Amino acid sequence: MNSLHPISNAAGARRRRARGFTMVSAVFLLVVLTMLGAAMLNFATSQHLGSQLDVQGTRAYQAARAGVEWGLYRQLRQGDCGSNSFAMPAGDTLSTFTVSVSCSSTTYGSGSAVNGVQLATGMSVSIYQITATACNQPSGGKCPGIPSGPDYVERQLQVTFRQ
Repeated sequence: MNSLHPISNAAGARRRRARGFTMVSAVFLLVVLTMLGAAMLNFATSQHLGSQLDVQGTRAYQAARAGVEWGLYRQLRQGDCGSNSFAMPAGDTLSTFTVSVSCSSTTYGSGSAVNGVQLATGMSVSIYQITATACNQPSGGKCPGIPSGPDYVERQLQVTFRQ
């Protein structure tokens, strides 16, 4: 018989307990790493969506700017820009946007004060305001639309000038 047998049984029992501890540690590390990976994926997805909305916001601004320029052209060249809504031309990056343009004017006659300046006798000044609103989900063909999701984007620009 082996006289070291009881000692070797004690060492084997310690190794078996250590193997169980290693298994628990490995499972714990796997769970922690899986949760870390899921959090990183969630963060990357939200960053990507935020970037897409930023690009759409810039496009909406450019569409609104095109609407202001259209209104200025109509007012300065044709004498009346009226109120109108139009879709941006197909085939470009702004094609998903609709622009609504409205114009208003106020005429001040002699004796009126415009921006703190008194108008001379016989003088009149017309102040025009052009407002362009661009959105990617118009309501009834006009902007502003009714936001129907997280990807709704709208920008509005106003220009005031005198003629």
